[in-house]
Amino acid sequence: MDKICLEPLKEVVTYNERKNKNGRLVELLKDGEKTLVYLTTILPREFKGYHLHRIREANYVCVKGIVKVTMYDLKNKKKEEVELIERVPVKLHIPTYVATGLRNVGEEEAAIINFPNPPYHPGHLENREQVEYSKSELEKIIGVD
Repeated sequence: MDKICLEPLKEVVTYNERKNKNGRLVELLKDGEKTLVYLTTILPREFKGYHLHRIREANYVCVKGIVKVTMYDLKNKKKEEVELIERVPVKLHIPTYVATGLRNVGEEEAAIINFPNPPYHPGHLENREQVEYSKSELEKIIGVD
């Protein structure tokens, strides 16, 4: 790009299992059809998840609020939880086959930037790259009572 310009970004409203709005997803950086970086927001006290990726790894950085991330590692049969806090700059790397749920534990909209590896491509949808789960399905898979 050789000049200053404003470019509109694709934004998608997201919904929970009860069909209530729970946040947004915004594509921040694209390379053709690939999404290199995106922002996911979560409304106060709302939850997003659970899903895993078969091809893409996630790399989360919390830039607003506090997000409790619950992860079910299906390969190693374990559950782990961490909190991402905007004032504590860390990157959470989530490998493939780890189902993830995000809960905003704060009173304001929370925001996470994700740098997926490899970048998201619409062709991933054709091979079920992203798989949705319920909490009970995940706990049954890893053997949690």
